[in-house]
Amino acid sequence: MANRIVYLIAYPLLWVVSMLPHRLFYTLSDGCFFLIYHVLGYRKKVVMENLRLTLPDISTSELKRIQKDFYRHMCDMFLEMIKTMNLSKAAVKRKYAVENIELLQELEKSKTVLVVCAHYANWEWNVSINNYVNAKGYAVYQRIGNPYFDKLIRKIRGRWNTTLITMEETVRTVVKNERNGIRGIFGMVSDQSPMHFKAPYWSEFMGITVPVFNGAELLARKMDLAVLFLKVSKVKRGHYAARFIPITTGGKETAPNEITETFLRMAEEQIREKPEHYLWTHKRWKHRDKVPETYQKKVSKK
Repeated sequence: MANRIVYLIAYPLLWVVSMLPHRLFYTLSDGCFFLIYHVLGYRKKVVMENLRLTLPDISTSELKRIQKDFYRHMCDMFLEMIKTMNLSKAAVKRKYAVENIELLQELEKSKTVLVVCAHYANWEWNVSINNYVNAKGYAVYQRIGNPYFDKLIRKIRGRWNTTLITMEETVRTVVKNERNGIRGIFGMVSDQSPMHFKAPYWSEFMGITVPVFNGAELLARKMDLAVLFLKVSKVKRGHYAARFIPITTGGKETAPNEITETFLRMAEEQIREKPEHYLWTHKRWKHRDKVPETYQKKVSKK
């Protein structure tokens, strides 16, 4: 009952925000920035700790500039997620340009494709790529606790030819599709932090050894899938450009950990180019003091 009440209160407000004209929409974002950064100071300590940890060669004044610009971007990004409720295909194509969609269009003719990305720029609008392709699109996501909002998210993304599936559903969906000769495109945000005691793999990310999900690699190598890295850049406020960078056209051709390591290095390069557009509020490096002995030995030998 409580979930329904929260949804009934929040939904009209979200709908109104999604309908605001451009100038008023980003004026609201500026107001959110002032409240979150200057008044509430939401996770400012976590953000600065992450920045100092991963960008040790940058001056304190520059880190403070990055931190402030990150909060501005974060407010834009989360409001843009709300904007998706009433964003047409034509509008999203103007705001989110795909520079080399022909690469994905060619691959989808013969392969199921995994598209991996980081929590960078605006990953919510990544699903709009499905407007350009014929294969069925899937986005791997974490189910929302409130079932009413979960249903809303599924409905919104479904407008762009995208089916949401959980991580647990991904393997059987790919296997079932492959058996039936169905090609699909699966989008995964692959820089999450797994629980350290369940971590399947550890590696360096931004110079720090951390637990890493390697599900995309295991799936690609088992089913011989193509893997593309999606690099998204923020061109200007409310506008993004995406480019596909091939990792492999066939997972079976790769060595163990090759796909995972390539993704991590590409994500690092993207973050270092414009660090203010990465999601720094998450405690991505919180398990750095729990590195298993076997991985500690590997790191010490480097």
